Amino acid sequence: MATELEELVGFLSSPSPTLTKAAVDIVHGLTGSEDGLKSLANHAEILLPPLSRLVAGKKEVSEPAAVALVNLSQRSDVAAKMVGMGMTNMVMDLLFKSEPNISRLLVMLLVNLTQLEGGTASLLQTGDEKMQGLYVMKLVRSFCRSSSGEDSEDPFEHVGSILVNISKKEAGRKLLLDPKRGLLKQIIRQYDSSSPLRRKGVSGTIRNCCFEAESELQNLLLISEFLWPALLLPVAGNKIYSQQDRSKMPLELSSALSIEREPVDDPEIRAQALEAIYMITLQEAGLRAFWSVNGPRIIQVGYEDEEDPKVMEAYEQLGSLLINSSGAEEPTIETSN
Repeated sequence: MATELEELVGFLSSPSPTLTKAAVDIVHGLTGSEDGLKSLANHAEILLPPLSRLVAGKKEVSEPAAVALVNLSQRSDVAAKMVGMGMTNMVMDLLFKSEPNISRLLVMLLVNLTQLEGGTASLLQTGDEKMQGLYVMKLVRSFCRSSSGEDSEDPFEHVGSILVNISKKEAGRKLLLDPKRGLLKQIIRQYDSSSPLRRKGVSGTIRNCCFEAESELQNLLLISEFLWPALLLPVAGNKIYSQQDRSKMPLELSSALSIEREPVDDPEIRAQALEAIYMITLQEAGLRAFWSVNGPRIIQVGYEDEEDPKVMEAYEQLGSLLINSSGAEEPTIETSN
């Protein structure tokens, strides 16, 4: 005999819109609790196919179905089953045809799926030479074109978190750093977005890509016009820099540092920027490029205003590298006791 939960799942495929709506609302409600998620996870094989089909339906069923999938995907065992059944392809097929609120939920679903190695591989389309990178290119394009207004949600701001996830893998970093695709250059331009989620996503993605600095330094420095402001302005403090300091900087830095700025409140973004700079300056050509934009002076001034212990540690690690590098004037960064 079918259990109550199996009967409920059966109603998700009912020809009666009323029954379908009632069933998906109950499933949606169950995903709001740990006990409910656990019960549904035990029936994932029969639950996921009808639930995913409803996402393409009318709003009264598509929204609760999408929310339920997002909640279910927080469990790695269910997320793995989603990846196995081709959920990534389904999401990418629907994403750009859906209403903004559904698109936002589908992007959140991808965030959870790309926390798994299989989810990242399916989004990168590894193994398919002709299609590889197409999904990511579409996501980056939407991420860079959309934004949130005061009265509207930003359906693609969580793409930043997807980019962080895929850039944890070498294949993802290589894709983003490919100069022919120009993806990282597009992404970096969102570093000063009004959305904290976007800023954090951009910062984490740049930092992850810098793990390839040894082999990809040339490609990183090709976009230095955008890279240095994204990395240095968050750690520059909010003081106005002197004309003497600014005269040694490119215009994109000197103009920004000639006025008072809002500080970057998120210490994780500041720490990630410093870690990225450190990985770049470990390479001789990266170190020269950093000195050429008067980067050490910015690090020195920014350190003076820093109060977060972990960020101060990142400043000091970078400062030690700069001091120990040969042949350049040394910035003064005192290490904390």
